[in-house]
Amino acid sequence: MPSPARGGRLDHVADPALFTPRTPRIVAARRLHRRRDRDNAGRFLAEGPQAVREALARAGTVLELFGTPAALGRHGELAAAAHAEGVPVSPVTDEALAALAETVAPQGVVALCRQLDVPLAQALAARPHLVAVLAGIRDPGNAGTVLRTADAAGAGAVIFAGETVDPYNGKCVRSSAGSLFHTDVVRAGDPHAVLAALRGAGLTVFAATGYGETDLDDIADAGGLAVPTAWLFGSEAHGLPDDLTAAADARVRVPLHGQAESLNLAAAAAVCLYSSARGLRSIAREKKVQS
Repeated sequence: MPSPARGGRLDHVADPALFTPRTPRIVAARRLHRRRDRDNAGRFLAEGPQAVREALARAGTVLELFGTPAALGRHGELAAAAHAEGVPVSPVTDEALAALAETVAPQGVVALCRQLDVPLAQALAARPHLVAVLAGIRDPGNAGTVLRTADAAGAGAVIFAGETVDPYNGKCVRSSAGSLFHTDVVRAGDPHAVLAALRGAGLTVFAATGYGETDLDDIADAGGLAVPTAWLFGSEAHGLPDDLTAAADARVRVPLHGQAESLNLAAAAAVCLYSSARGLRSIAREKKVQS
């Protein structure tokens, strides 16, 4: 069997026998495609080299690395990183990998990970200046993309509030492109309790809605985004619930300068989060100049 990292031997493999779809560890891991089983086990699967790489970079996250011999050969650095962390590397048949993966053309590696939930109080104790709150978003691709965007904009936490998709859903994990492992992920029950906690932590809460009375450009020009901010985002189909929208400090719309009817959720979230990031940077620069 070829080595992923050293000439001629698969030095980082825990068991030289290939796991098959019937191997108990594969059977158990495959159950994690269901949310109930993920929550009961406190585990989830991260598929593909990018997700696995980011998961391994967060110490203590990966519990086992599964891969076909060919994929482990192509991505020897992943096997080496797993070995350095004391993580078992288990070679599997193509059929076993297909059973673990959810994509049509899997890339050969899947990591078994522990869930990364951070309590809301702990996330806010870190005094984040930018937070994204996903409320009622059911589409995992949208949720993962917003999580990725929030990470790129420098958000300190992403909160999945109320009846929102599971952040450990396979499509959400893939859409986050590794950002799931970079920022605090919070799952919270009552969105109104989340709003109260955000305000208690000193954040101004803005609801992103196409029908908002406040224009994003206007609030940015007035310096209203140069403060610690939490953005509320709702589902693309239905938006935010009326009671939650009303509970925000302001309802903000992204201006549309052309003839498009609206922006999709991911695009609107990117505009809002980066506007806040720019406002916060401007304050940081001013403080630096004054000092």
